[in-house]
Amino acid sequence: MKVVLLAGGFGTRISEESQFKPKPMIEIGGKPILWHIMKEYLHYGFDEFIICAGYKQEYIKNYFAHYFLQASDISFDFRVDGEREHRGIISTDFEPWKVTVVDTGLDSLTGWRIKQIQDYVGDEPFLMTYGDGVCDVNLKALVEFHKSHGKACTLTAVKPEGRFGILDLNGDNVQSFREKSRDDVGYINGGYMVLEPKIFDYIQSNVMFECDPMEHLADDGEIMAYKHKGFWQCMDTLRDKQKLEEMWLVGKAPWKVWDK
Repeated sequence: MKVVLLAGGFGTRISEESQFKPKPMIEIGGKPILWHIMKEYLHYGFDEFIICAGYKQEYIKNYFAHYFLQASDISFDFRVDGEREHRGIISTDFEPWKVTVVDTGLDSLTGWRIKQIQDYVGDEPFLMTYGDGVCDVNLKALVEFHKSHGKACTLTAVKPEGRFGILDLNGDNVQSFREKSRDDVGYINGGYMVLEPKIFDYIQSNVMFECDPMEHLADDGEIMAYKHKGFWQCMDTLRDKQKLEEMWLVGKAPWKVWDK
């Protein structure tokens, strides 16, 4: 199964860094969050990626164009005959990915970005997620769940951590303060979807996939939710980025399901 990654948005809520690079290329532990997402898919055996790029798409293309070089040990010998340069790869440590980066337009919304990679996907089901969130969902189990129900779309339903504490009130009297838990919030779409080719029929214009197309899919009974109770975290803000960075640096990154 191919994996489609949405990586073309402006990332305005984390403009401190997205003004210089596309949001999926913002680094966690010295690696773009896009790399972290792709490593998780690779861990479960999914190694072919179609990246829907847009804003600063050349940054993503350049990253993968030079990935082999950056991931390898390389020697330079300028002494050969005193004139010629010699280069030699000493060792390599790079991932066996097949990556297609598609410029889906600067102002395209998520639905239209997906529509534009239809020819790359073909008539087969595919996985899809956003380029700004990580989680520890079991992707093989997600795919098996999708196959079991025969619907057009499976999304991973998650409960995000609350950003603010809760006041317990009795009328106007404050009874207590407490941290908001996941039990206090409902499920949201955490991405990490499995989609059938028929979803392309629901996208006819430059729309958000999460609006008209998914609403119509839901009306037709074509969406199922795979409930994930483990870790999930998006990177909407600089605060989110710093939280993920701290987890990585102390060796407690739940999304790191791979060994190396």
